[in-house]
This record gives sequence, structure tokens and C-alpha cells, in this order.
Amino acid sequence: MPPRSLEIGPAGQAAVQAITRARTACGYPQRQLAARVTALGRPTAFTLLSHIEHTVRRCDIDGLVTIATTLGRPP
Repeated sequence: MPPRSLEIGPAGQAAVQAITRARTACGYPQRQLAARVTALGRPTAFTLLSHIEHTVRRCDIDGLVTIATTLGRPP
């Protein structure tokens, strides 16, 4: 079976940009944001956030909601 496409559409690209802007505006490095997301009950490594921000990996809806909550933003 061929690997699944990781192409991220326009909505996904917009979400990635919003996550990156909000994280930067809050002054959180990826490691700190990952620790805060983990503290909310969604175990997250900083490498996961890096992969999301560099569009290597998609962000699922549960992750998006938790990251947004951590950053004080609506999903």
C-alpha cells in the first residue's frame, strides 16, 4: 500500500500559520508550549509541534483544540 499523502490544504495551512503566530506572540518556545499542552492532558512532544509547524505532520482536531486553548485562542 502506498503511503498516504501528507498534503495539507488551505485550511490546514491557515491553522499552522495561526498556531505559529499565536505561539510566538505568547513568547512560548515549542518546548514550553508542548509542556503546557501536555499539562492539559494531551501528551505532546516539542517535535510534534515542530512537525506541525513545518507541515510535516497534520494536526488533528483534538490537538488543535488543546493547542488553541493553551494559547488562549479559539480553535
